[in-house]
Parts: sequence; structure tokens; C-alpha cells
Amino acid sequence: MKPLVFVAMPFGQKPDALRNHTVDFDDIYERGIKPAVLRFDLECVRADEERSGGVIHLPMFERLLLAEIAIVDVTLSNPNVFYELGVRHAARPRTTIIVGSGEAALPFDIAAIRAITYKLTDGHLGESAAGTFVEALASRLEHVLDDTANDSPLFQLIPGLPEQTLPHEITDTFRDRAREVGKVRERLDAAKRRGKIPEQKAEALAEIQSIARDLGTISKVNAELFFEVFLTYRDLKAFDEMITLAESAPDWLQSSVPMLREQHAFALNRRNKTDDRSRAVAILERLIEEKGHSPEASSLLGRIYKDQYVEALIAGKQLQAGGFLMRSIELYRSGFNADPRDYYPGVNLVTLLALSGTPDAREEFARTLPAVTFALGRLGGANSKDYWQLATILELAVLGGDSKTAIQVLARIATLDVEDWCLETTARNLILLRKTAEGVLDQSLRADTVAELKNEISDRSILDKLAQLEEQLGS
Repeated sequence: MKPLVFVAMPFGQKPDALRNHTVDFDDIYERGIKPAVLRFDLECVRADEERSGGVIHLPMFERLLLAEIAIVDVTLSNPNVFYELGVRHAARPRTTIIVGSGEAALPFDIAAIRAITYKLTDGHLGESAAGTFVEALASRLEHVLDDTANDSPLFQLIPGLPEQTLPHEITDTFRDRAREVGKVRERLDAAKRRGKIPEQKAEALAEIQSIARDLGTISKVNAELFFEVFLTYRDLKAFDEMITLAESAPDWLQSSVPMLREQHAFALNRRNKTDDRSRAVAILERLIEEKGHSPEASSLLGRIYKDQYVEALIAGKQLQAGGFLMRSIELYRSGFNADPRDYYPGVNLVTLLALSGTPDAREEFARTLPAVTFALGRLGGANSKDYWQLATILELAVLGGDSKTAIQVLARIATLDVEDWCLETTARNLILLRKTAEGVLDQSLRADTVAELKNEISDRSILDKLAQLEEQLGS
């Protein structure tokens, strides 16, 4: 069998507050680590804990203990990654390769360990840097299995410390499971790509349903794949399928993984049939009662009341609209206070405070806007390539009357490949601000920004919906 390489690193784009940019770890994996590994007769596994609901402890320990080689990226000093590095160093005397950005010194505890560094430009690997990194990592991989020197500080410190070994039947089962995880992920990725094409969406959903059936009984061994299927449905906006799958999950998974209940409620609110919204409210209220406020759960509940505020506003029910607005503000405030580093509840809070326009709301708006701007600035600001970060900066610029930043961000957005529904969401938020009390918002800047966003939208039906909203609200 091919030796297995387990890669421990963050997923997606993560803020590097120290250097004020966002690091694209998927790019580092795809253009740096993976090409080096695939030069050799090796298998590569990377576990996505964020898409697995936090229930991957068993698979994670298997991979750390049993993989012949581990590659650990310590760029951000991420606690999860360092925990995994510690487990690996305690179990295996050698074949652990540390990699990371060369922009900062390694933390003291591992500073003496030989590491392979790569150079980032605005959080990304440039073409030249990627090539250099691939060559350096490939050179280490070529010799690592034959190298008898210990790279674990623990094994260096304690001569004769026994290496942890497991029976062959366990390692064989682990290999089969790791290989199966890889195959399922490839099938899901292929289905998701097909699902983005309208004519092929039904076929793609049928394939995903087949994968879900193949999983059988959900346990801690295959729960990570359950979440892969669940979130693939979300990526394709297949809310009926999301809801059905969430409701089929075993009780232990429902109770132990908040993300499952949060996304179940999200899907119910987006589908919005008959009693869907009341069910979503009940799920989120119970979750908040059990776990306390969090940026995610509180914001999802705040979004439901925000939607009801807009609907009441359109229907001319001013008193009811005011009640929903107050409730939504309370929830977004609680979500932002739970973690002021999370800009999502913060930007919704300042938007709704601007819509409220009361003296107290204006005072809170003035206090909160700089805090949200600071939270977002830690992620790279207007240099980000993430649409939602840019959209948030754009909304804050409009709220703060900063036309220079608004123009800069709009120009940046115009260079990205953004789906029309994303632009629609931002335009809807800004259209809502037509109700803002006089003196809080530069209405010409708001109107110009909405017009520029609409220029980037090609879907006629979305443009019609935005025009209808403007007409209903009297914009």
C-alpha cells in the first residue's frame, strides 16, 4: 500500500492579525503541498474539521497516529494544529514535517525544529514562491521515510521511549476508511460542480442522495462524511434535502454539534414554508438557552426577525415592523458581544441601528461602527479577495459616508467572479437603508452604490426583484 501523508492545517481563508492580511490555506495546499506529495507514490489526506461539525476526533487521532508522514502547517499558531502536532510528536519519533510562512519566527517551543518555509504575498503563494516551496517539500519527502533521526522533541529528550504501534488489523481498517473518505469527497465535489449548472442540478442531487444512503448508520466514524453531504446540499441551496438530512441525524449528533442545529434552522428559514420559520425560531431559541449566545446562532435568529421586519414594512404594518426590528437588533448585539472579533453580527447591528434612527440607536451606532470596522480590518481590509469581507467593508463605508473606500471596494468586487445572489444580498441591505433617519446616511452614496452593484448583476430576475423591492419601499 502507498504510504499515507496526513496534512494538518487550517482550511479556507483565515485572518493573520499580526500581518494584517488573510491567508488562503486552500491555495497553499493545492499549489504547494499537494503537488509535492503527488510527485511520489503517496496518498494524501486532509481532514476538514470545519465542515465536519467538530466530531472528527476519532478520525483525526487515527490519521495522526497511523499516517507514515504528517505535514503540519504552523503559520498562524492555530491551537488545533498545535494540539495535533503535540499528539503526533508524542506518538511518532520521526516523519513529521513542519511547514509555515517565513514571515515570522516559529514559536519558542518548536523554534529549534527544522521547518520548511514559504513566502506569501498578501496571504497568497505567488507563482515563484509556490515553485520554490514545492521543490523544498518534495526534497524532504524524498528522504523522510528513510531518515532514522528523530524529529520529535519528546523522543529526542527521552532515549528509549517506545513508539506507539497498533495491530495490523487496525491500521488496515484505518487505511480502508481513509481511502473511502477520499473517494466520497471526490464524488461530492464532482456532484457539486454539476449542481452549479441548472440543467444538471437534479442529476447532481440524485448522486448526493445516493452517497447519503451509502453512509448507512451515522456514527463517530463516518459523521464527518455526514456533514460533507449536509453542507454540499447547502452549497447547492438544496434546502429540502438539507432539512430531511438534518432531521434524520441521530440524537447524539443533534445534541453534541451546535452547527447541525444552526444550519437546520438556516435551511428552514430559507425554505420558509408553512411553519418553517416558527420551527427555526424554536430550534435557535433552545440552542441559545442551552449554549448561550454566539455569533452564529444569535445572528441566524436575528436574520429571521430581520426578514420579518422587511415583510412587515412592505405590508405597511409599521408597529409590527418596529417590534421585529428591535428584536433583531437585540440578537445581533448579543452575537457581536459574544465575540467582537466576528464582523458578521456587527455589520448587521450597525445597519439595523441606522434603520432604527432613534437617539439611543444613533448613539450606539456611533460607538459600534468603529468596533466593527476594527474587527474587519484585522482580516486584511479592502485588500481581501473574499467577497463577503469586501461586501461588509462596502456596507460600513456607506454607513460611515466614506465614498473613497466605497469606490475602492466596488472596483475590487468588479474584478472578482461573484455569483449574482451574493451581489443581490448586498444590494438588498443597502436598499433597506433608504429608510434611515436624515443625517445618519449619505443617501446619494447609498443610491450610487446600489446602482453599481446592479450593474454587476446579469440575472434579469434578480434585477427585477431588486426593482420591486425599491418600489415597495418607496426608494
